[in-house]
Amino acid sequence: MAITLYDATVPNYLQVLRSFRGVLDKGLAHARETGVDPDSLVEARLAADMFPLSFQVQRVAHHSAGALRDVSQGAFSLPSKDAFDYAGLQKLIADAEAAVSGWTREAVNALEGREVLFDTGRGPARTFTAEAFLFSFSLPNFHFHAVTTYGILRMKGAPIGKTDYLGQLRTSLD
Repeated sequence: MAITLYDATVPNYLQVLRSFRGVLDKGLAHARETGVDPDSLVEARLAADMFPLSFQVQRVAHHSAGALRDVSQGAFSLPSKDAFDYAGLQKLIADAEAAVSGWTREAVNALEGREVLFDTGRGPARTFTAEAFLFSFSLPNFHFHAVTTYGILRMKGAPIGKTDYLGQLRTSLD
């Protein structure tokens, strides 16, 4: 059985986005239970030279819903620099999940082979195929930023574990 572009992206994005909502919910509940202002978590970081939780969450949304949008438009777009409170970050992930859920198998598979211009203005522009862009850039970034968010919340004491990150495992590719 061949795995399609859809199979390699949408179900994986949705699995993590759904679990990610739960991770953020547990982070919020822990903050409230311990008397911590949830909005103070927005600027929390694992190390001084790393980006804060808000950046990590924004990139999770950008490298899932935004990645599919960018491939369909043929060009990578830089994420917005909007500021979010904790509730805004939760909404951003819910919106990303809704956007990814809206992609059909046919629409995603039709993106195969499409060119994607990658130009951030900070180096030479590059052209990717949709598959190369998603598999070598967006999916790794998606998981990196999701795990980093998990790490920040875990460091702040949120009672989350590996199964919270993994979420609902799929027993088929459907």
